[in-house]
Amino acid sequence: MNFDLEKSIELLERTPQVYKVLLSNLKSDWGIINEGSGTWSAFDIIGHLIHGENTDWIPRAELILSSKEIPTFEPFDRFAQKGISKDKTLDQLLDEFEVLRKQNLIKLKSWDLKNEELDKKGKHPDLGAVTLRQLISTWTIHDIGHLNQLSRVMIKHYKEDVGSWGEYSKILRVE
Repeated sequence: MNFDLEKSIELLERTPQVYKVLLSNLKSDWGIINEGSGTWSAFDIIGHLIHGENTDWIPRAELILSSKEIPTFEPFDRFAQKGISKDKTLDQLLDEFEVLRKQNLIKLKSWDLKNEELDKKGKHPDLGAVTLRQLISTWTIHDIGHLNQLSRVMIKHYKEDVGSWGEYSKILRVE
């Protein structure tokens, strides 16, 4: 096993800043471009991450830790960002994500989790039994996965503009 709570926290602490450095104060459409119909922009991704901070990671961890039985999680609406991001700017979303993440990590650290707690289970509505360790591991890679998604969106935005150099960019050749 590679899971280490401190390693996860290191990444979880940094990802809001990575998004902020990349996306804050852009004077162009980088925040709203996507890969086509039904795909996500930076704006959508940050809204999704905010929704996760509010309803997924820590709330599910709290449910696991507070229950003597194996609790069942509420389903997660992976598209709720459309409603919660409405009438906000990308910079406002970035600030909100940063604040929520800080609050959630303060709470996570305060629990001083041991292996016994990390092995406690909850029931995911689609996946069945999952441990707190798996939940935190997923939270960690979820951030990085969306950074990958955002990078792909931004790279493909210039797909037609790089000309022959596209042959050197593997990601531009993958559909």
